[in-house]
Amino acid sequence: MASQTQTQARQAQVDYQQFASRRRPRPRYLRNALLAFLTGGLIALIGQALAAWFASRGLPMDQASGRAAVTLVFLGALLTGLGVYDEIARFGGAGAAIPITGFANSITAPAMEFAREGYVFGLAARMFQVAGPVIVYGTATAVAVGLIRHLLLRG
Repeated sequence: MASQTQTQARQAQVDYQQFASRRRPRPRYLRNALLAFLTGGLIALIGQALAAWFASRGLPMDQASGRAAVTLVFLGALLTGLGVYDEIARFGGAGAAIPITGFANSITAPAMEFAREGYVFGLAARMFQVAGPVIVYGTATAVAVGLIRHLLLRG
């Protein structure tokens, strides 16, 4: 009797899984990829326009590019603080997460979330929760590539 009840329960579970899989919305890969491309492209276009604007003010292109990057980081943090960057990320997905503005967002959002816990254990401790590993592995990779380049090219 118990075996029959278990069999019925398993069959009900299988039936439900099949029902749920038929009802599950299908991901729209092409649409998501297009929106990510457009969002990331727009952020890159803004960055390029900022670099061109700084260069038109007489700065060499390397300095203009640096100032454009700093401006994009500032704008990403500001838009995160205003709650706008979350909407951009919801619309553009990875297109908003990958550029430098996404990095600013990954630092600002946890800092804002835990700021009520105080400056040391809240804001400072949680600020690099997401971005910390990126910084650590990025720095380690840069050092490794620099050493390999130094060894291969002898300086």
